[in-house]
Amino acid sequence: MDQVQYFSTADQSVSLIEGQYQSFEFKRHYHLDYHIGLILGGQQSFTYQGERYQVGHGDLVIMPPDELHDGCSVNDLGYKAQVFAIEPYWFERYAQTSQTPSCLSFKQPVIRDAQVFQFLDNAHHLLRQNSLSQLAQDCLPYDSFEPLIQRYSVLKPLSPYRLGRSTLQTLKAFLLAHLSEPIHLVELATLCDLSPTQFQRHFKATTGITPYAWLTRLRLEQAMKLLKANVSGTEVAQQVGFYDQAHFSKS
Repeated sequence: MDQVQYFSTADQSVSLIEGQYQSFEFKRHYHLDYHIGLILGGQQSFTYQGERYQVGHGDLVIMPPDELHDGCSVNDLGYKAQVFAIEPYWFERYAQTSQTPSCLSFKQPVIRDAQVFQFLDNAHHLLRQNSLSQLAQDCLPYDSFEPLIQRYSVLKPLSPYRLGRSTLQTLKAFLLAHLSEPIHLVELATLCDLSPTQFQRHFKATTGITPYAWLTRLRLEQAMKLLKANVSGTEVAQQVGFYDQAHFSKS
């Protein structure tokens, strides 16, 4: 039987997923966040950047944002996984230690390191506990990811120009004010005094995802707020700019 649970944490940039998958198959898709998964049992198979991978107990899988991939169980026994869903800019603090503008990326999609696995497995368990102190909730994600970052990440140079936080806030405010309308790339580029091509390049270098993926995230976040306020699915789809309810549900 397929079972999935979602958990929030004190840090809105970090959320948790716990899943048991047997028959469910993930079709080709992408995430807006980093998905860092721990395989607790069974075996999973997935395709990423043209290569097929098979992972099992003790393997750590890193899926960057905006990367197409699929996933399924290798056999009828299924597999169990814990996942950290982390917004791309959460990792910015690690890149800030570099003297030149850089972004952090990982060397490989699959890692087998018992110590790193144990750190993250323990963090996933503790962050789901309501009794954890506020300070522990704040510190635990950073402390737990430190070994992974130190051993398996690299800093890649960025172009000298990056979009600053104030610029991102301006873009976000514009998008939230126009969610129900068609958004054109040239509009966003103009807000930043860049050409559309420059804007696309610098936006992804700064956030780790494309402008379209970021817009989809904002629409989904706003949609969740409206659904919690008991607004109908059809009305939500219209207010946040999805073509119809089916399009919204698929997203």
